[in-house]
Amino acid sequence: MLKKSIRIGGASGFWGDSPMSTPQLLGAGVDYLVYDYLAEITMSILARARAKDPTMGYATDFVSEVLKPNLQQIADKGVKVLSNAGGVNPEACADAIRALIKKQRLSLSVSVITGDDLLSDVNALAGSGVREMFSGDAFPNPDDTLSINAYIGAFPVAQALSRGADIVITGRSVDSAVTLGACIHAFNWAETDFDLLAAGSLAGHLIECGPQATGGNYTDWREVEYGLETIGYPIANVCENGKITLSKPENTGGLVSVGTVAEQMLYEIGDPQNYVLPDVVCDFSNVEIVRQDTDLIDIFGAKGRAPTGTFKVCATYQDGYRGTMVMNFYGLEAAAKARAFAAATFKRAEARLRESNFGDYTETNIELLGAESQYGAYAKNSDVREVALKMACKHPSDMGVSLLFKEVTGLGLATPPGLSGFGGGRPRPSPVVRLFSFLLSKESVSILVDGRCDSKKSDSVTRKKSQEPERPETPVLPEYSGEFSYVPLLKLAWGRSGDKGDKANIGIIARKPEYLPYIWAALSCEAVRSRFSHFLKGDVERFYLPGTNAINFLLHEVLGGGGVASLRADPQGKGYAQLLLGAPISVPAELARSL
Repeated sequence: MLKKSIRIGGASGFWGDSPMSTPQLLGAGVDYLVYDYLAEITMSILARARAKDPTMGYATDFVSEVLKPNLQQIADKGVKVLSNAGGVNPEACADAIRALIKKQRLSLSVSVITGDDLLSDVNALAGSGVREMFSGDAFPNPDDTLSINAYIGAFPVAQALSRGADIVITGRSVDSAVTLGACIHAFNWAETDFDLLAAGSLAGHLIECGPQATGGNYTDWREVEYGLETIGYPIANVCENGKITLSKPENTGGLVSVGTVAEQMLYEIGDPQNYVLPDVVCDFSNVEIVRQDTDLIDIFGAKGRAPTGTFKVCATYQDGYRGTMVMNFYGLEAAAKARAFAAATFKRAEARLRESNFGDYTETNIELLGAESQYGAYAKNSDVREVALKMACKHPSDMGVSLLFKEVTGLGLATPPGLSGFGGGRPRPSPVVRLFSFLLSKESVSILVDGRCDSKKSDSVTRKKSQEPERPETPVLPEYSGEFSYVPLLKLAWGRSGDKGDKANIGIIARKPEYLPYIWAALSCEAVRSRFSHFLKGDVERFYLPGTNAINFLLHEVLGGGGVASLRADPQGKGYAQLLLGAPISVPAELARSL
């Protein structure tokens, strides 16, 4: 008998998330627990772990810290567990779980979804002429390639559940796929129910980052009740008609509000009318977010179109080495002293490189944290009395990186006064891991459920060429003949930012609909480009979401390569919304006085 609604708990947003979520959500009563562990860089870390030990390559703490202490309660309550904790070795993850189940004398079925791992095809892909989908670069050297994974969808998860699985482990599924898989199974949604698939994907997107939907990273952080140490993890109640209600367990910290939910919806979605997933192309532009009660928010209005005929595939590869060292300067003219020390360090290190025929650094970076180094032209000119000096470099060899660290230490007695923070010894060079993304025909990827070919694949949908969605009419400034004043964007909007490779996504949501025309007028692509000119190398795109009175910006080539390929203090753009929220917005003087 099909259910009318299901409760899904979002218990993990990344590898390293707190294990406190599982008992919290089990106590609140859920039908499914979903765990997302995988970012692009995580795949390369897991690939290196598997290369050293063929039984590794998955999120081991999912087994030891999440399942081990909670498995009995999971079994007693009949809760289904869905996760991409399998990483690059889902079979090994499943074996470890089965051993745990046997040891605890429980009767639980574990299902494994494979086929996303394409590393064995590296030579064929390298010779196929495939190009990076954003930069157009050629495929990396196969010998340097660490991982290659297709981002698979939700129907295999649903199929595993229909076969009786209690725990489903995948490799690199998209983050929202485990949630959508639960919905497909519970409601028997079809491959052509595009609006429903978009709604299930939105539910997954809202809870895939755990407490980011319940007060974490929230603009109005002072409004978050209790303490962050007791923050509640999100629960999505999804109805068979696609309506979502978001909440959190009772007597937990955090906040579920229109603002927290809207920020998470815009998080890293790029074009909100073309959010491409394996099972559906989503349009979130007219989604509505409505407060039902305290910590209870309704979300509805997602639309969907037929999916594409390709999977997005991400490869990671090693490209030399990097190193970062941080030290402190304090006292008068601290920033000037730090700059002088950094310049001398790099000059000495570069001279040593030439003497040793090591070749130059491929990239260097100096940032003064505390002296507004993230603000570029908008930084204040006044000096500060304490800064953290961050120096970083890239070099083809680990020896070249180590040489910089040696010269930093060697200048320790020749520095301007006020240097401190040499404790802990020299850092070690680490590999630079780059991302290479491309599209691959779904027909080229065989997804297996427990070793059997997935007979209900989302790529079986008959597709027509997807039409470009009709863009909404953009906001227009109301007529006003009075005086204007400037207020910071923060007074008018919430903001959330994040990354996709070397792109930054900044979502801005107007606190009231009447504020949006002024925000839209002030934050043109040119204005945003100017604000981030010290970081930005590519274009800026701007998208309008009338349903939530929001704007989404996509900044290309702005993160210095992104992830561990970047030497920046914020390689994932997590603070970029905070930079934009300081932008001055011209509004009627009477409105400014009322804020």
